[in-house]
Amino acid sequence: MSRRIALAALLAFTAVTPAAAEEVVVFAAASLKTALDAIAADFQKATGNTVTISYAGSNALAKQIIEGAPADIFVSAAVNWMDEVEKAGLVAPGTREDLLGNTLVLVAHGKDAKPVEIGSGFDLKALLGDDKLSMAMVDSVPAGQYGKASLENLGLWPSVEASVAQSENVRAALALVSSGEAPFGIVYASDAVADDNVSVVGTFPDDSHKPIIYPAVLLTGAKDAADKAFFEALSADASDATFKAEGFAVLK
Repeated sequence: MSRRIALAALLAFTAVTPAAAEEVVVFAAASLKTALDAIAADFQKATGNTVTISYAGSNALAKQIIEGAPADIFVSAAVNWMDEVEKAGLVAPGTREDLLGNTLVLVAHGKDAKPVEIGSGFDLKALLGDDKLSMAMVDSVPAGQYGKASLENLGLWPSVEASVAQSENVRAALALVSSGEAPFGIVYASDAVADDNVSVVGTFPDDSHKPIIYPAVLLTGAKDAADKAFFEALSADASDATFKAEGFAVLK
């Protein structure tokens, strides 16, 4: 029986069979919030189970899981942080999969910002002037790490390093641009889709940073049928459509 057929059968059975509701605890990268909230809402409606999601930088979530935080599912925005959780023996065998991909973009406050061409000759410092460039923490949060790597590879980092305003996760970095506190920021394409107060003015070359991959796993603490069902739901056709609509690439 295929994953999708098995999932449909389980959801149908759960929806019509009286049973105590179960809770699924998900730790997920902050950039997933809009899409994953929608997927969780659909799952809860179909099953009667509860999905509780903690969003933060993948680095913070991985450390919490390793330190014993009770979670059933982890979706990271970077391979290296999932690797740390797996090294700690906390990934249920055979469940790790590369779920999604993303793109790194430069966003500006408002909807009418002038587009730019991002490359080795791009004068980002001139664009910023005396203003700040909003980024997630560049040494630990995946979006910040990807952004710093791209700026370094393009030869732009030395000129803008002092202008970078760092936030604890990518959605916090986006919020600074959305509010106008920073005129520009580096976020994922999916973040830009989620905010009507910013516009994408440029896309960073894919070869200027490591591929942006979101691995997902069931953790060893996942025991309930609802945990497994929600993990399967992340790869269902309806979820694929939601992720794509929010700017993600589905990797399968």
